[in-house]
Amino acid sequence: MKTQKVAKAYAKAIFELCRENKISVTAELTKLTELINKSDDLENVLFLDLFTNAEKNAVLEGIYAKVQFKQETKNFFAFLLQEGRIGLLPLIYKSVTVLEDDSMGFLKGSIEGIEDSISAEMKNQIKAILAKRLGVSPELEYKKNTNITAGFRATVQDLQVDATIDSQLESLKQSFNKK
Repeated sequence: MKTQKVAKAYAKAIFELCRENKISVTAELTKLTELINKSDDLENVLFLDLFTNAEKNAVLEGIYAKVQFKQETKNFFAFLLQEGRIGLLPLIYKSVTVLEDDSMGFLKGSIEGIEDSISAEMKNQIKAILAKRLGVSPELEYKKNTNITAGFRATVQDLQVDATIDSQLESLKQSFNKK
């Protein structure tokens, strides 16, 4: 939990800096993430403590010679290395993506249920409920969840609308325990 908070703080800082300078930090982080995903060796060098920061920095400089990055992003990577936080890069990337989507008015979320799929009508009803609460219409992805007995659970950022039978039974159980 602490690492997620730290990653969010770094993400917000680099996002704001890049936004002020009209740089798409998501595009910058995507370039590096794609390179890391293509090479196990690069991933090992950057994320394992077997290598010194000087060695990691030299590898990044080699990447910069072949792939163009903005100076702000290079400085950010150097800062993460210096602070021993380069391992947070995947979490930072995820948080930056959410921040960029939010700034552009896009919200992503999920709907969970027991069925293999959800009808378009039901999806639109859930989307309308979430849009009313959030003020913005989210993009929703359906996920099958075999731990749900019946109903649906929708999650967008910190908002969760739980219309499952499981949550209703839990509420009923708690109300009986209070009496």
